[in-house]
Amino acid sequence: MKVPLGFSFSGTHAGLKPQRKDVALVYSDTPCSAAGCFTANKARAAPVQDAEPRLPATGIQAVLINSGNANALTGPSGLEDVRTLLAETARVLSVPASAVLSASTGVIGHPLPVNKVLAVLGPLKGALRAEPDAAAEAIMTTDTRPKQAWREVRIGGRDVTVSAIFKGSGMMHPSLATVIAVITTDCAIQPGALAGALREAVSSTFNSLTVDGDMSPNDTVYALANGRAGNPAITAPGPELDAFTATLSDLCLEMAREIASDGEGATKLLEVKVSGAPTGAIAQDLARSVAGSTLVKAAVFGADPNWGRVLATVGARAGTQGYEVDPYSARVRIQGITVYQGQPQPHDPGQLKARMREPEVHIEVELTSGEGSSVAWGCDLSYDYVKINADYTSLIIPRPDGGVGKDDRLANYSPAFKTTLLVEALSYISRFKGRRCVIRFGGAAMVKENLKQSFCRDIELLRSAGLQPIIVHGGGPELTRTLDKLGLRQEGELITDDSGLKVVEMVISGSVNSELVTLLNKLGDRAVGLSGKDGALLRARRIPGDDGRAKEHVGEVTRVNHEFLEMLLGQGYVPVISPMGLGEDGQTYDLGSDAVASELASALKAHKLVYLHDAPGILRGEELFSELTSAQLEAHLLAGAFSGSMQTRSRMALKALSAGVERVHIIDGRVPHSLIAELFTDKGVGTLVTR
Repeated sequence: MKVPLGFSFSGTHAGLKPQRKDVALVYSDTPCSAAGCFTANKARAAPVQDAEPRLPATGIQAVLINSGNANALTGPSGLEDVRTLLAETARVLSVPASAVLSASTGVIGHPLPVNKVLAVLGPLKGALRAEPDAAAEAIMTTDTRPKQAWREVRIGGRDVTVSAIFKGSGMMHPSLATVIAVITTDCAIQPGALAGALREAVSSTFNSLTVDGDMSPNDTVYALANGRAGNPAITAPGPELDAFTATLSDLCLEMAREIASDGEGATKLLEVKVSGAPTGAIAQDLARSVAGSTLVKAAVFGADPNWGRVLATVGARAGTQGYEVDPYSARVRIQGITVYQGQPQPHDPGQLKARMREPEVHIEVELTSGEGSSVAWGCDLSYDYVKINADYTSLIIPRPDGGVGKDDRLANYSPAFKTTLLVEALSYISRFKGRRCVIRFGGAAMVKENLKQSFCRDIELLRSAGLQPIIVHGGGPELTRTLDKLGLRQEGELITDDSGLKVVEMVISGSVNSELVTLLNKLGDRAVGLSGKDGALLRARRIPGDDGRAKEHVGEVTRVNHEFLEMLLGQGYVPVISPMGLGEDGQTYDLGSDAVASELASALKAHKLVYLHDAPGILRGEELFSELTSAQLEAHLLAGAFSGSMQTRSRMALKALSAGVERVHIIDGRVPHSLIAELFTDKGVGTLVTR
């Protein structure tokens, strides 16, 4: 993330949470204009009570944020704790106490262990860098990943950067900022103008966001502007303020969508558009009502295209609020498919249900009562949301040092939950025991922390069910970033000369492979990292007929040392393989994870080959094929139905099937636990290809 000039960040572990970082510091080397938006909850946390009457203001230079403890409903001592922290932070940074703001997030009703925070202020100052990663991690609560975003805009002839670190996952509902965020910019802008821009941005984005209908007492959005970009200061309405506000709104929109997609237990982002309402405000209220409906959210989780719940919610809200809206004349579209227009419309339920398994679900309601329109964002309502919040405080235990910990052992859950879990899982074990499954791991699943964790848990469950998984991975976005940074890609194409190949091998066989193996072993798997060069596992040759520099070290598999893999599998290991091969000429070749997965499945006579990628399955246009035979898939290929990576995976699937593999699954790696959903359910979530 690009950071505005003059800002630095740090984050550390103070002991408010059992392990992860829990205190963050944001600092500007120049006094800032500052503004804020805060929760509408009357039970405001102590940091909100302190900051709200102080903003907008000039002279702000630092924000201290802690997670793990909300410092809310803690009585007069809560405000005193805030004052103590502000004063000591100011002393450490050599700035006035009035130059420091604070924010807290976490468990409500526990006294803040002030001494723990005070003890890390010095280290936080020493760790300040123009890199926000540690700070973004430190403000997380039930978030599954750190959240950052940034934008650039040209103002007054100068380049201005606007960036943000933010958190948000649960206890979110409109009429507040719905998040803890610190927005920083090097734009020169007066506090009043900054406050107006922030209010407008929040109104159209965060105030259209709902996860669970509950409003936190801590929600805060700070905006700090230090003027280091050198643009003429924005003081009044005009084109420059409009440009800044538009950029800020666009940034907040990304933040709101990211928060909704990471809602507690969420598996899908829900976007609801309402148009044709009497006013924009009514459209916004109706969109939020649909996005927040428990029945709609549950239907989205189950991929159930229950449009009746959508119109029932619109009708109920219009009726209770007295809106002149007629649901009978509306048009409803789900994933772009019209399901109602004055009356139910014919559609393919199976196809729509498949489309609703995608990571984003879009619902459109077109009314006939005016010109007002709005968009709201939310998420589905999953079993995990109930699990997270049913035990959020019951599993929180106070520690003698004043911090809190979490006792999350399975024994603490209800017998009914454990029984259901075991019965469902055990029903599949006999089907999979002793079977082999080659899994190509790639796409978004390699980037998002929650997807990586769910994938590793899936592998653990597969092993416990008796399946023998073999994992093949590529380089993912980490490789792309590294190559771009080193200038080793031209017009999107990899330069695989000697210098490029060394970087590819370093990233794929080094950092990517090592990280995945570490994650798997933390969960109890016996994972072993391998390059295709190890033990002469993959022999290769250069792809013939192409002497171009871009293909200098790109090869194809000529032989698989399956005896080596048989030995590892026989001893209970999970091979994690990077797609590098060794040629008879002694050269190293990049073989591609798609091809290697197919070759390994063929050599091992695997029962299943699974490709995780960034699409719901095999698509022709927007049509998802739930099941295909090899003959049908080949016919579609010959007809030119696919291109790019979809074409490659289709060819590799056919090759594996012709070599004896029984089933090939192509599934959406962007959906948590999609691997289990495809293999351990009667109706899968992607495309199944059989012989």
